[in-house]
Amino acid sequence: MNAEHNVEPKGAGQSGVNVGKLSLLATAAALFGCALYFFGDQLTLQTLVDREIAFEQYRQAHPVLVYAVAFGIYVGATGLSLPGAWALSLAFAWFFGFWRGLIFISFASTTGATIAFLLSRYLFRDAIQSRFGERLAKFNDTLEQEGAFYLFTLRVIPAVPFFVINLVMGLTPISVRTFWWVSQVGMLPGTCVYVYAGSQIPTATELVARGSSGILTWQMGLAFVLLGIFPFVVKRVMSRVRPTVGDADVG
Repeated sequence: MNAEHNVEPKGAGQSGVNVGKLSLLATAAALFGCALYFFGDQLTLQTLVDREIAFEQYRQAHPVLVYAVAFGIYVGATGLSLPGAWALSLAFAWFFGFWRGLIFISFASTTGATIAFLLSRYLFRDAIQSRFGERLAKFNDTLEQEGAFYLFTLRVIPAVPFFVINLVMGLTPISVRTFWWVSQVGMLPGTCVYVYAGSQIPTATELVARGSSGILTWQMGLAFVLLGIFPFVVKRVMSRVRPTVGDADVG
């Protein structure tokens, strides 16, 4: 990252840090509250099995409602740029399985990103402009030279925080339609990796059946390897396609 990318308006960095900490605390508190509500002081493996079976039965009985609520949660988190989208991806992939999780998360993440994009463009323009003014200039310059391929590169290479891309792109001339389809395609490889990793997390029922020896499988090992090497592999591939990749880093 070049030195000039660290230049921020006075107080902006501290404000961002505070918002980030509050968001993390709110997310942790929500998860903790949910755990207490559903499990209370009976957080045992058998309790998890019983709850898991109940969740699955409820999903089968009310599939539209379950998918609608899950979609709203994911879209809300990404649309408001809250932390923890990766955790939601793993959790929903574990609950829905690979193929259903892939379709669900792919469209939910793009929908949330587009909402953040629209909020930036029409509601929070001044705040985003003051926070990312210099970076916005680089985005505009590179977009003018490379068009949608630049956004595709940013989406494929997970080196730039996605919420930054969503917010800053909202102040560029790129159309909503282009932002949508490029984001949908560009985020798909990374989504596949996360969904595969989440789908390989054993269920409580499987843990009971397998015992402690069944916690780690070769599929889970492969998932961890893919999560680790994916950023490097994609960056190497994209650097061959576009040698200047990474020059306009905004992270």
